Amino acid sequence: MIETILTWLASLVLNIILKIGYIGITLLMTVESSFIPFPSEIVIPPAAYLAQQGQMNIFLVIIAGIAGSLFGALINYYLAYTLGRKAIYSLINKKKIVKAENYFLEYGNASTLLGRFVPAVRQLISIPAGFFRMSLKSFILYTSIGSGIWVIILAILGYAFGANQELLVQYYQQISWFFIVLALVFIIILIIKKKNEE
Repeated sequence: MIETILTWLASLVLNIILKIGYIGITLLMTVESSFIPFPSEIVIPPAAYLAQQGQMNIFLVIIAGIAGSLFGALINYYLAYTLGRKAIYSLINKKKIVKAENYFLEYGNASTLLGRFVPAVRQLISIPAGFFRMSLKSFILYTSIGSGIWVIILAILGYAFGANQELLVQYYQQISWFFIVLALVFIIILIIKKKNEE
């Protein structure tokens, strides 16, 4: 059932991208990066596959993807910044936001970069950044780096394996685990560093 839905979504995304091109990628990634649940895995890989087929430019696909991710993150940031906790909790699942908020409190500004690689935190990490009024300059920098790495990985996968869905899923899962482990290692280093400073 889930595979059927994902296949339908991927087909829909391909049609959108074919019709409105790079703007479509940016819009879809804006949705993905906001609080609306929408997987980036069905946006960037199909677009990258179109680039591999000569129908798009891979570099413009990546730029459009990063731009969309940043726009969506900024939407979350400004909503949280201006509306505050009470309003946001009434709009979005409080439990999920609290998880992202705890992640932000634990790891500070770096969480807006690392959070891009953590499932269930990726889309919502911008909200606590808004709650705590993180510097906009730092937010844009960390978010752009984290989103950039993620989009490039998805683009490489789509470019290499776009026509082979089984290989795409296999490599995507392996890379996701790699980044989760990498994020955990970085977190442990931060904890050790904090303890040494105390």
